[in-house]
Amino acid sequence: MNIAIVGTGYVGLVTGTCFAEMGLRVFCVDTDAEKISNLRRGIIPLYEPGLEPLVKKNADEGRLSFHTSLAECIGDVQMLFIAVGTPAGDEGRADLRYVFAVSDEIGRLMTKPLLVITKSTVPVGTTYKVKERILSGLRARGVDVRLEMANNPEFLKEGAAVKDFMSPDRVVVGVEGEMGRELMQRLYRPFLINHFRVIFMDIPSSELTKYASNAMLATRISFMNELANLAEALGADVEMIRQGMGADKRIGTSFLYPGAGYGGSCFPKDVQALSHSAREIGLEMKVIDKVHEVNDAQKHLPADKVKKHLGSDLRGRVIAVWGLSFKPETDDMREAPSLVVTEDLLRSGARVQAYDPAAVETARKVLPDGDITFADTAYDALRGADALVLLTEWKEFRMPDWGRVKTLMRGNLVVDGRNIYVPSELRETGFRYEGIGRG
Repeated sequence: MNIAIVGTGYVGLVTGTCFAEMGLRVFCVDTDAEKISNLRRGIIPLYEPGLEPLVKKNADEGRLSFHTSLAECIGDVQMLFIAVGTPAGDEGRADLRYVFAVSDEIGRLMTKPLLVITKSTVPVGTTYKVKERILSGLRARGVDVRLEMANNPEFLKEGAAVKDFMSPDRVVVGVEGEMGRELMQRLYRPFLINHFRVIFMDIPSSELTKYASNAMLATRISFMNELANLAEALGADVEMIRQGMGADKRIGTSFLYPGAGYGGSCFPKDVQALSHSAREIGLEMKVIDKVHEVNDAQKHLPADKVKKHLGSDLRGRVIAVWGLSFKPETDDMREAPSLVVTEDLLRSGARVQAYDPAAVETARKVLPDGDITFADTAYDALRGADALVLLTEWKEFRMPDWGRVKTLMRGNLVVDGRNIYVPSELRETGFRYEGIGRG
């Protein structure tokens, strides 16, 4: 079986590489000539553990190839995945211009039966709009070939995407006909030999399942952040509360960790897109709207805690920031709390010394202009600092040498934006500790 993946971003590259690892012939297509040139040389455009060696291996063995034109491979494939970006547009609307551009190209090039699968996160109804655009192109050319559609949303976690793809807890597939069902079953069978769990449904339901899943997880995070702020005001410890809640099997522990807010390419965008989709048909998603509002406010909390101790005017102050990516094991800074925190600190006059194990090069491009220094190590970032702000819970930050930290810093304030430290231990060592929801 041969497949094409259009789009070599995070989803497309992981999807194509993992399918190739299972023995399929995969053509990855992208209009970015520089990116394709780099991929052909084994240079991947993102940081994802375990991905680079798989790309090189499967490219070397001839199962994975990279192309700038769909015309180079569309005649050789039975299935084509659309995995291009759907960034947030005006008022949270999903921007579908790239999805539709691929649709139009398929209509201009398709010559034989094809299953087209939307892998991009798209609002309900988009897959059928893609089909109509392809059919319009076929009619304009006088071509009559079988076209079926499917929707196959991704549920990958950045930092664990390869593992998630190879051992999924479920695969959601929306189909419109038997050809789609049969091909998708064949495609995913190698991944689920021991626990075959492909959940088939209609296409609109599969499109909405993706948004619903991310919105539920985002809701849990924002709920815990609101609860943490209440606990802190009342002198309670949200970490104890979290353990008590998580012991209830109906609730569980996943995504009950308060912090400095969520970021990334999915949660912020998908929450807003879901709300926008509802508004378009006259409905109001009151809970979801508040989830986004709470998250935006939470991102300002670490800087507010710094100013609570050091004053609102931070001129002459040096603030060390550990962690810039929105989560560990990625260099992705889309919607990362660090973007808001550094802007707040800089606006108040502070000088920022930042360190991240993977995201420094990304940070140089996206952090706000101001007095920012990027350190080579976590400890270098601490030199002369009045405060340390922890924003991403990378493993190397979990157990620092606090004696060395104290020697390097000028001040003694630690703002723990992910609650990974034990407050009593830091206070006994002579630090002023501020967590999230730890009164």
